[in-house]
Formats: sequence, C-alpha cells, structure tokens
Amino acid sequence: MKKTDIAMILLIAIVSVVVAFFVTRSIFGGSATEAVKVDTMEKITSQVTEPDPAIFNSNAINPAVEVQITNKGQ
Repeated sequence: MKKTDIAMILLIAIVSVVVAFFVTRSIFGGSATEAVKVDTMEKITSQVTEPDPAIFNSNAINPAVEVQITNKGQ
C-alpha cells in the first residue's frame, strides 16, 4: 500500500468515528445534568422480631418433611 492509501483509510476511519459519536449523542441525548432523588435504606439493626404465630405454629405443614404418595388400595 502507498502512504496515500493508508492516510485515506485513517481519514475515513476518523471521520466515521466522529460522525458515529454525534449521531449516537443526538439519538440518546447528552448526559443528564438535573438532580436526581435517590431513595435511601433505613439502618439495619440487630433486633429480631418474633414471627407471625398464625404462620409459624406447631400445626403448620413442614415443607422439609419428605412425603411419599402411594396407592394403598392395590
């Protein structure tokens, strides 16, 4: 390749990058400059609350127990 060919390829590449930059900036807009309100989390404490007795009681179904379903009639 000649030096002029390499220079032309570089020129086309640079122009393409500049055009792509401005096209994407016009499509997506620039960076936002307005203030944004962000919700904050409340402080985590070491206090543990008691579970709901309607759900966690001695008569509740234990999902950790293996259950086998069989046909007893046959």
